[in-house]
Amino acid sequence: MQKKLLLVFGILGFLVLAYVIADALLFDGIKPQLILENGIHAKFYAKEGIKSKTTIVLVGGGTWGDYWSQQFSKKSLVGFSLPYIDVEGMPKLPEELPLEYFERAFEWLIQRPEVNTEKIVVMGASRNAELALVLAATFPNYISGAIAYAPSAVSWSNTVLPYSSDTIKPSWTYNNEKIPYVPMEKIKGNKTDTIALLDYWKVGLRKSDLVEKALIKVERIKGNVLLFSGKEDRVWPSSQMADMIEKRAANLGFVYSLQNIQYDNAGHLISSNPAQEVNPRNGVLYIDGKAFSCPFGGSNAGDFKAKRDAKQKVHAFLENIE
Repeated sequence: MQKKLLLVFGILGFLVLAYVIADALLFDGIKPQLILENGIHAKFYAKEGIKSKTTIVLVGGGTWGDYWSQQFSKKSLVGFSLPYIDVEGMPKLPEELPLEYFERAFEWLIQRPEVNTEKIVVMGASRNAELALVLAATFPNYISGAIAYAPSAVSWSNTVLPYSSDTIKPSWTYNNEKIPYVPMEKIKGNKTDTIALLDYWKVGLRKSDLVEKALIKVERIKGNVLLFSGKEDRVWPSSQMADMIEKRAANLGFVYSLQNIQYDNAGHLISSNPAQEVNPRNGVLYIDGKAFSCPFGGSNAGDFKAKRDAKQKVHAFLENIE
């Protein structure tokens, strides 16, 4: 019996050792450093020994943030995958979320020798693009540029998709003050099996007085801005809002470069993995227990073409950060 147990443990030990060796030999990426300091929850990606490199903060973190952080770190840049909700010890929803959390993350970053403190860029997609632009406008002393996929031109309330808050509140605060926002009622179901998300947001954008107050102050950003949107985005009017961003920047004397790149036949998912040729064409939204189909817009071919082109433009943008 004892010999059998030794044999079993020996086999298990061999398998564990083989896995460790195979992982070391086959893994060609950069293994992240998990950061759990001063309330920050993030992953820091950097090649060993690099100094003073352009750093990209992936707002929202998760699988998306980890993917892009890997891509950047392989090119000897620094990737910082930064979640802010739905992680242990962090809020479940983005409501009255203090921007001081991100400020602490930026303060942590500038202490790292791998980071060029003059070249920190924030990057996000959809609502995380909204937040990335808010951060770049709020903390111009830390941030040197912004990349926004399917961006928003305004800050929205906490009640917007895909969240389920019942009370309208600001999504973001700073110094205990609300970041001005467009208040939105929770989306309601209907008798069909589909929700027209685009209409929901366009109603919000027609609240002209509130929209004017909630427009993100992109003119305060001290660096170049890169916007991507799909002209057939069916989740929200990202191309329309990208045009609003560009118009505000031009009207208020924005002195840096702002690229507003819009793709034909592409939808909301142009920020997903550029190597992935097929995207889901519809999402599912549950309202009062009923499942509704929500089209993302675009096509597989259009999304794939847009994603590959956007990836090239992202790397070119980062090479030219001033």
